[in-house]
Order: sequence, then structure tokens, then C-alpha cells
Amino acid sequence: MNDLTDLEKLCIHTITTKPWTIEESIEHYARAGVQGITLWRDALENRNRQTIRKRIQDAGLNIVSMCRGGFFPGDTAEKRELAIEDNLRLIDEAADVGAPHIVLVCGSEPNISLEESRQQIMEGISRIYGHAREKGVKLAIEPLHPMYADSRSAVNTMEQANDMCETLCLKNVGIAVDIYHLWWDPHLQEEIKRAGKSDNIMAFHTCDWKNPTTDFLLDRGLMGEGIAPIREIRSWVENGGFKGYVEVEIFSELHWKKDQKTFLEEIIQAYKDFA
Repeated sequence: MNDLTDLEKLCIHTITTKPWTIEESIEHYARAGVQGITLWRDALENRNRQTIRKRIQDAGLNIVSMCRGGFFPGDTAEKRELAIEDNLRLIDEAADVGAPHIVLVCGSEPNISLEESRQQIMEGISRIYGHAREKGVKLAIEPLHPMYADSRSAVNTMEQANDMCETLCLKNVGIAVDIYHLWWDPHLQEEIKRAGKSDNIMAFHTCDWKNPTTDFLLDRGLMGEGIAPIREIRSWVENGGFKGYVEVEIFSELHWKKDQKTFLEEIIQAYKDFA
């Protein structure tokens, strides 16, 4: 494992410091010694993507990924087609800003079965894959916690994500491993190893699961605030051959209320102590 006190592998998602503009995030991350940045789509609204790309490069940061695409299932053909069109636009945006991959929150349609939603997800990925390949943008399927199976994602375990990747058998389609969504899975180590053997681990996201939690979406914990075995899971991912960034992705009304410079210092310390 890498030196856990080194920031070389630390990446922060712009959503983590949501109160900051994209320009502020770039400036403060770089000044603090953070090496990577993952861009959330909303942070780029009303911005020139080429200008942002140059600003990031000039600051010495690496663009790790872009969030988020997906939401493929729908109970009408029109809904599904709108999702395809939106994902094609996102691929263009990712290419413009220089993001090597986009994270897919795959979606789920409550009016159809989970099995049908998963089939529509695979069909959607197949539809956008050619354009992604042309643009040099990879696609990372992110399994989400089962609490989101009704609407956010019908892909809820590493096993399902592995099955999907192996069924699709498309180069440059992989998996984003997110501790918040997967820490509970009794088969996680085995399935991470399986993904590593296929070279399908594309991203690694970290935060913590608080106990008790006050909100399943907006009360994620800073590493060390909860009960997830963060370092153990990181070791599984890295033993599986993953050499990329440790991406801190925290949605937290509590942390967003703080002075974000203080929060950034806390993120860096928590990364050193617990990630």
C-alpha cells in the first residue's frame, strides 16, 4: 500500500466542498497539496469547459473523473431516449474538460422490475459506448446501496456490477467502487478480487457510514466518523491491481455548513489517519 500520509493519491470531488465554486475548489485543493479533482457536472454550469480544463492543469491538479451519468431505465421509450441523449452530451462535456471517465449512477424505474431496469441499463451503456470510445472517455458503473434500488440504481452489489461488465464485454467499461455503498457486502472482498482479475476497477470512492445516520443521502461521514472498514477495503482494491486515486466523496449538510477551508483541513487529516 502507498504511504498513507502522502497526498499523492488524494482526490476530492467538487460536491464534497459544495459551497465553493469550481474556481475556489481548484485554488484551495492545489494550495493544500491535493493532487486530484473529480468534477461534478453542476460545478461546470455556465463555465467554459476549456477554460476550466486549463485552470486545473495550471494549478497542477489531475482531472480524475466526472460525475455523473446514467439513469438509463424508464417506463417509456421517450424517457429512455432522453437519458441516452443526456449521456451523450455528458460524454462530450467530459472530453472537453479532459476527464478520463464518467461515473454512471445507473438508475432504476419503480414502475418496472429490477431485472428489467438492469436490462435497460445494459442497453443504455451499449447505446452510448461507441460515442464514449470515439471521445476517449471510459464508463464506470457505480453500484449503489440497496436503499437506492427503487430509483437511483438497480445495480446494488459488486457482484451485479461484475456480471454486467462481463455480459457487456466492452473495453473501457468498468466499475467505481464506493465504500459508502458497498462496505456492508459480505462478498465484497471476493467480488473486488474478481473485478481486479478482469482489470475492471476504474475508480475508488471513500467516505464513512455514520451510526446513527440522520439522512441516507446527506449525512455521509468524514473518514473516521463512522463504522466502515475503510483501510481494509482500500487494501482489497489495491491488492486487486488498482493504482488510481482515493476519491473523497462526501454529501453532508453538516460539513457543508462549516468553513470549507477548515473542512478541507479535516479531509486531509482524515485521509492521513483513516484512509
